[in-house]
Amino acid sequence: MSKTIELIFDFVSPNAYLIWSPLKALAEKHGATIEITPAFLGGMHKLTGNAPPFIRDAGVKGKNEYAMLELGRFVKKHGLSKFRMNPKFPFNTITLQRMLVALAPEQRAAFIELLLPPIWEQGLDVTDSETLGKILQDGGFDAANLLTRTQDPAIKQALMDNTENAVSRGAFGIPTMFVDGEIYFGKERLGQIEEQLAAP
Repeated sequence: MSKTIELIFDFVSPNAYLIWSPLKALAEKHGATIEITPAFLGGMHKLTGNAPPFIRDAGVKGKNEYAMLELGRFVKKHGLSKFRMNPKFPFNTITLQRMLVALAPEQRAAFIELLLPPIWEQGLDVTDSETLGKILQDGGFDAANLLTRTQDPAIKQALMDNTENAVSRGAFGIPTMFVDGEIYFGKERLGQIEEQLAAP
């Protein structure tokens, strides 16, 4: 019986970009499916008292430098050489996350595939509606409709509910994955997720 990896996702996290391709490869290897749950990282931080590592650890000598070292190792290992920090980071993703919620679950992976390269390889400002609209239209999405739906109270509430539900299950950051009810946080957990997928 195939297993499901639930991915708690927000575009603002560079680690969400970094784990995306390796996680897809892992799922394919084990015949698993990836279920995408959009959440709002800013809301998760408020609910948990967490903060971005580069802010939280700024006063800890050597910690952010080591994090960058590990990031480089991950990039090299998984062939993610196109990765670049977005010059607008940290940027507000509330519109993108609401769009993800508005999409049918089977459309979400294509939406992520379309937007990750402009954000984390090309450094584009997707908080600019004109830039975002062109990317979406060129990628086959109805940008105007999606933008309108981001103002739907039901969509807004669904994103809040997703965020609160993820936190209630133990999530405090992005990316968080759930497999067989087990929680895994961060791109460094791929090996543990593989063990879980391989377990009978």
